[in-house]
Amino acid sequence: MSHGFDTMASYMPSGAPLPAPAPDGLDAAFWEGTRNHRLLVQRCKACGTFQFGPEWICHRCRSPQIGWHECSGRGKVYAFERVWHPVHSALRERVPYLIVLIELPDAGNVRMIGNLLGDPQQNVQIGDEVEVAWEDHEDVTLTQWRLVAGK
Repeated sequence: MSHGFDTMASYMPSGAPLPAPAPDGLDAAFWEGTRNHRLLVQRCKACGTFQFGPEWICHRCRSPQIGWHECSGRGKVYAFERVWHPVHSALRERVPYLIVLIELPDAGNVRMIGNLLGDPQQNVQIGDEVEVAWEDHEDVTLTQWRLVAGK
């Protein structure tokens, strides 16, 4: 059974809550990057450590000198879950769906979560290569993922 997610304009159905930038501005650069189809993660200017999600200080050295690093948008599946019980009623017609934890090799192997587009029954394995798939909405652009062809 295929829900045809790769051909839909939006993976997230109407009525599903979308993430929003934090009111304190901490993740503003991340969301501005997604709006421009650029995947950004924080990188400490003092020690070079990558981190995600955004924080005010470096997780490693506690420096407040945090910048943003653009990633290639390619990664590997670190973990996944095929969801049969939706977390929101707007997703009821979308089950099953795949949630993936992606490791970004060009950003110190930080991990980022998202949905895996395509057939929700597709064969997924730890280590599969993925690429970012942008989902534009009026107020926010989401980072979704799809398996790299010819895996």
